[in-house]
Amino acid sequence: MTRRPLKYAAILFLLAVPFASAADEATTRPFSTVAVGVKISTLGPGIEAATPLTSHLNLSGGFNMFRYDRSFSSNGVNYSGELRLSSAEMHVDYFPFRRGGFHISGGALIYNGNQVMATASIPANNTFTIDHVDYESDPADPVRGTPKLDFMKAAPMILFGFGNLVPRTKHFSVPVEFGVVFEGAPQIGLNFNGSVCDTTGANCRSIVSDPMVQSNIQAQQDKYKSDLNVMKYYPIFSIGVGYKF
Repeated sequence: MTRRPLKYAAILFLLAVPFASAADEATTRPFSTVAVGVKISTLGPGIEAATPLTSHLNLSGGFNMFRYDRSFSSNGVNYSGELRLSSAEMHVDYFPFRRGGFHISGGALIYNGNQVMATASIPANNTFTIDHVDYESDPADPVRGTPKLDFMKAAPMILFGFGNLVPRTKHFSVPVEFGVVFEGAPQIGLNFNGSVCDTTGANCRSIVSDPMVQSNIQAQQDKYKSDLNVMKYYPIFSIGVGYKF
């Protein structure tokens, strides 16, 4: 599923690169300088670097990192969750015009560690709901879990933006970019264990050995996955400040 967007990005650059004339390429030596910058983006705060390949092309990359903790309850389940944004990216930036800084970038998250980790608990004798079915947490073996949401570890991306991290005639820059990462549908696991009882407190049994409970858990996972399917196209917006040495 992810090869098609990457293929389109590659075709775009193969068509675009020939427009950089030999005369223009001669004015900028490959790897002749380097620029570094900091940015804020939907992938989290990050650090980036770039170097010219020709007058129309840059090679750039960087990494992003952010963490956020939150506790909440849903359907009788208490969650303590952590959002982890951690990624590294690499792309080629094509500047079709001499001025203005407009560019198109094709590349990939060469490492995609974006995920949500959580611990789940249902206190003894408390009622909770899985796929519209009510259960009671067994007082002798309360229900707990380690829910997780993550994505493919590498994903193609395409960006559009203004500003050149390696400006040709000055040192400072303010790049702005927007685009999308084709990271595929999220993988979700509720990972519950412990034992459940009927809401009357009777018929207690282990979650992992009861096929009906397992079926309900799978149905709940599928619902969450359907609700979050839009995240397979992760939007990118970033703004930063750079300096060319």
